[in-house]
Amino acid sequence: MAKPRILVTRKLTDPVEARLAADYDATFNPSDRPMPAAALAAAMRDHDALVPTVSDRIAAGMLQVEGRRVRMIANVGVGFSNIDIEAARDAGIAVSNTPDVLTDATADTAMLLILSATRRAFAAEKMLRAGRWGGFSIVDGLGTSIQGKVLGIIGMGRIGRATARRAAAGFGMEIVYYNRSPVGELGFEARRLESIEAVMAAADVVSVHVPGGGAAPLVTAAHIACMKRSAYLINTARGDSVDQDALIEALARGRIAGAGLDVFAEEPEVPKALREMETVTLLPHIGSATQEVRTAMGHVAADNLDAFFAGKELPCRVV
Repeated sequence: MAKPRILVTRKLTDPVEARLAADYDATFNPSDRPMPAAALAAAMRDHDALVPTVSDRIAAGMLQVEGRRVRMIANVGVGFSNIDIEAARDAGIAVSNTPDVLTDATADTAMLLILSATRRAFAAEKMLRAGRWGGFSIVDGLGTSIQGKVLGIIGMGRIGRATARRAAAGFGMEIVYYNRSPVGELGFEARRLESIEAVMAAADVVSVHVPGGGAAPLVTAAHIACMKRSAYLINTARGDSVDQDALIEALARGRIAGAGLDVFAEEPEVPKALREMETVTLLPHIGSATQEVRTAMGHVAADNLDAFFAGKELPCRVV
């Protein structure tokens, strides 16, 4: 019996690629560059499944291509805003993701950005690397301590909880949060507020942990306007979860103190204005970028493929 034919759109770690090569008629992308939309559309006709990442835009037209053969999309990532989910559902295409395995790594990255932004680490390192450091000073380059400060979490899901837990237990931060639905026992002290606006106004640091892919950002210009002038905004969720233009304006005008960003609205494009700001720490979407986590993500995607082609329930079904 012929093996199912799959297309892996980006380079995965060696153990995952070895597993997929053994179990499937797999086509890989050794260049690790995003595939053109035309190539992805063509692949829909001659593969049984796609294994894309969050960098691959799977639009409705691609899912509705004439002669489509693909019946399964095993997305490598917890998010799936890169896929038109309604179009996939209408077409009868199964979609899965890879949750849980990247929770701790992404929460670690959120804390990295919180510390870097509040301690002005980028500006300090830039000064040192440029040979402009004149030696120790009591008053130069002062940042802000986070002990006893308020961390606002927008989206108290797995990653939001893990970030809040680290901030509370490790750094003595007070936690407030907004979540659209009630949450269960957190295991640490936290106050749920009634709106995003309330969290933005109360927090010294706001950390965003909500999905993107909506018609408009969930964190809007009006929300950012509620923040304290001394506050910082951290985003490790999706670039389009936050109104990026409004954030840039707020930073440029000094309406907030700084930001830490791992994601951007039009990746891999990062606005020049952000790249030039010393009050902003920027990372190239590395929230889950450890060898262990990226390998685990790939194996979860493979588990979903295995289940689909065996006629079993998907471990991480989205559609």
